[in-house]
Amino acid sequence: MIHALFVHRETYVDSVVQLSGTRAMLGVEGVDWASAAMATPHNVATLQSEGFAVDELAGAGANDLFLAVRAATQAIVDAAREAGEAALFGTERERGPVEETPARTLEEALRRQPDTNVAVISVPGDYAALEAHKALTAGLHVLLFSDNVSVDDEIALKDRASELGLLVMGPGAGTAMLGGACLGFANVVHPGRVAVVAAAGTGAQEAATLLDRWGVGVSQVVGLGGRDLSARVGGRMALAAIRGLAADRDTDAVLLVSKPPDVGVAREVLAAAGDTPLVAALIGVPPGFAAPAGATVTRTLEAGALATVRAVGGAWPDVATGLTEQVQERIADLADRRTLVRGLYSGGTLCYESLVLLSEVLGDVHSNTPLRPELGLPGPRNAHICLDLGEEEYTRGRPHPMIDPQARIELLREVGADPEVAAIVLDVVLGHGAHPDPAAELAPECARITAGGGPVIVVYVLGTDADPQNRERQRAAFTDAGCLVTPTAARAALAAAAVARREPALAERE
Repeated sequence: MIHALFVHRETYVDSVVQLSGTRAMLGVEGVDWASAAMATPHNVATLQSEGFAVDELAGAGANDLFLAVRAATQAIVDAAREAGEAALFGTERERGPVEETPARTLEEALRRQPDTNVAVISVPGDYAALEAHKALTAGLHVLLFSDNVSVDDEIALKDRASELGLLVMGPGAGTAMLGGACLGFANVVHPGRVAVVAAAGTGAQEAATLLDRWGVGVSQVVGLGGRDLSARVGGRMALAAIRGLAADRDTDAVLLVSKPPDVGVAREVLAAAGDTPLVAALIGVPPGFAAPAGATVTRTLEAGALATVRAVGGAWPDVATGLTEQVQERIADLADRRTLVRGLYSGGTLCYESLVLLSEVLGDVHSNTPLRPELGLPGPRNAHICLDLGEEEYTRGRPHPMIDPQARIELLREVGADPEVAAIVLDVVLGHGAHPDPAAELAPECARITAGGGPVIVVYVLGTDADPQNRERQRAAFTDAGCLVTPTAARAALAAAAVARREPALAERE
């Protein structure tokens, strides 16, 4: 194998563009491994672990870009480099010479665009807090896409933002929609009068797209970062966001989304809405949680969106009819030894929701994001398993599965060949920032597995018909591949449990 490294000094590109370059190189036939990334110590260490000599990166740092390719021939390496650089720099080069070079600092950018009021920050975690403080000083709200920011830095940023009357969304906030503008991973939804506030990226996307599909438009989507409702962070931005939205004349109701919050923090946050109707989808909240008067608490994203539709007087949608018959049809010829469920998720919130639902029906479910610490990985051979493939152990040195499905395809082939697996669950997340046509990559693999007498593949497509990938077109491709395609993420988990238990009615359980 040839290990080739190409370095572009003083060339910073954000993480989404890096992932685009990586995806383009991996798409070249014959490439064994590739990465486009900044030369941070972590990324350099990853290169070394993949067998690359890193002498060329001596003295390089977070502002220096590298492209790394491992392939059998120089011709493949050259093709991969060309594809990667086209993805990274193609638009800029196609425009040709321009009179104005890109802004190199926040101050310069604001001089050119003085009406800016939000900064999107996507830099390595070691530098993210400093850049966020600069944006706050400039009077900007912050969407902090970066992760690996300490809790102490997060608290300091959010305290300062509160003093300034600003929002810090994040760290690790990958989704927002403010004033109709999609930021990070976001979906195209109709404008309306319900706001989504979420300490969960794909949770925000699921909530917004379900509201859109069920006839309730969305006014704002505010991402908080996954730790905001923890005991230490104390819901600092959730409180600010909900109080602001409760006073917003264009917002009639708020849907709050979170994985298990601190109970005391959750109660304080729910009370902040005052007279504005508030629904909270608190996934994994302890049984018996007592919500403040006027707030509605649900345990799934589906139930949260349904309760919000009801709160604003919308028509109650049918989300389950027909699933029993679809499960019955697919289990008719399923071998008796097939009893296990495997979830291969790209969305962390959807994975966690699946853990909650599957564990209620199937018992213990092991995961890299377990409900209980003792149910982590590796689990026993006969365990039910759900994987969040967006976690660091699966994305180190390769793109997020929402952007590049290759890692999921590899696992799908492995799990699909396991004679004891009854059902595989896949979430397919659409929208800005996601793969342009995930069904084109995943559906053929699903068709091969289902046609070969393998497990039932249950697919949930998160998105809207207005998204660049078009939800209905994606759903049709998976249906044609023999998959059981469900209307919500919760229904996908329940349908998988119904297959494993051979109890079709579980798919329509309330």
